[in-house]
Amino acid sequence: MIKIQYPGPDMQLIVMSVDSLDACIYAEIRTRIPDTISWDYNFEPARSTPLTFTVKSAVLKEAIDDLEWPVSSIQVILLPEPPCATFKGEGHGDLQLDFMYYVNTDLLIAFHCDRHVSYRYKYKFLRATTSNLPSSVVKDNRGSKLTIGRRGMLKVQHLVSVARPATSHPHIDSAGHQQPSRIAYIEFFVKSEVDENTVNNS
Repeated sequence: MIKIQYPGPDMQLIVMSVDSLDACIYAEIRTRIPDTISWDYNFEPARSTPLTFTVKSAVLKEAIDDLEWPVSSIQVILLPEPPCATFKGEGHGDLQLDFMYYVNTDLLIAFHCDRHVSYRYKYKFLRATTSNLPSSVVKDNRGSKLTIGRRGMLKVQHLVSVARPATSHPHIDSAGHQQPSRIAYIEFFVKSEVDENTVNNS
């Protein structure tokens, strides 16, 4: 079992392995807070209308895995009419995956887009957003939300069920029901490639 504590005594993130009663393995992660936040790491919405879509986590992971062989960069295209999110790779081979919003809402859960946008992302960085997902995320398949911000910054959020710690006295609410696990999310940011053909209306 892994226990994560934040903040620690010195404002650090502490990760501990507590499987054994005889030993405790832990790591400390400290961050540096810069005086100013560079735009590169400051996600901002492109406009008042969000450019976002939500797909099943397992579907997103499978789609990105399938795009490995065509090329080193992947084009992500959003179209308002008909509402569609497209992943496209061209190179050694061509592969295009279309997620049509009204065709299969079981796969594409939500879609918000008021204009045509297109950005390219390095495949290795895009794949990093799904390659090491906990198996529980794929199994629960709650959904992964992708949002395109200013200058094509891509934010990927995976919904995760966080089980409550096992205790001898589980918390029972006033109605006599044991509270379910909580929901959190894992978040990634991917910068777009510089592409003169990018449709950028932000």
